[in-house]
Amino acid sequence: MTVVVKIGGTAGVDREKALDDVAAAVERGEDVVVVHGGSSRVDSVSERLGLEPRYVESPGGVESRFTDEEAMEAFSMAMQQLNIELVEALQSHGVDAVGLSGVDGRLLEGERKDKVIAVEDGRKKVLRGDHSGKIQEVNSELLTLLLDADYTPVVGVPMLAYEDTAVNADADRAAAAVAGALEADLQLLTDVPGLLEDPYDPDTLIQEVTYDDIDEALETYAEGRMKKKVLAAREALAGGAASATIASANVEEPLSDALEGRGTVFTR
Repeated sequence: MTVVVKIGGTAGVDREKALDDVAAAVERGEDVVVVHGGSSRVDSVSERLGLEPRYVESPGGVESRFTDEEAMEAFSMAMQQLNIELVEALQSHGVDAVGLSGVDGRLLEGERKDKVIAVEDGRKKVLRGDHSGKIQEVNSELLTLLLDADYTPVVGVPMLAYEDTAVNADADRAAAAVAGALEADLQLLTDVPGLLEDPYDPDTLIQEVTYDDIDEALETYAEGRMKKKVLAAREALAGGAASATIASANVEEPLSDALEGRGTVFTR
């Protein structure tokens, strides 16, 4: 079984522990695809370039980055830089990693959004000029080719819009698309133990959510960035993934723990 591991891009994620465990899994002979976020790095690069990161909230309460033309340049720079660092780190662990963006080989492809509907000051607004899209196709043949040759793909956005332009896409949902296309197990490693009944109390972990109960869990318990992770779990299962787990990256063996069900496991 192939494992797709999404390593969160927020400042609270211990990337090194996740990479250590990915290397251990590869050494055991498992096929692993790493997908990474990079929100903190994108914010940092944007600020160094004198750009103020802008986030907007959808009518459904999901927060996302608004990526205009200038922000897209900073986004691409930051994600490429981070991808190289992750590949470098895995190489130092003896893993023959290959860095890819969603543009390479049309790995992640879909429609560009021509507008974004956001809620600001309690009112809906239509924002134009966003460079983002929704992944609708995954070049799974490219990933399978690399895995069969004993390479470990390290995948980041941007994705490729159908008009052949690079645009932003959510990394959690990119991981979900990859996991679905490969019929893999999806492991979303983040800075919390999983989906919590009380977001401030790690002892309220919800251990399992069936597919039919995901919408209720999304409405009742998911807040902020967790909404996208629950949406990603649902999309992964709908796309063909074997299972999806949201778990902590900040433990000694985060991937191993997630594979053993230490987190919130979403099942069919």
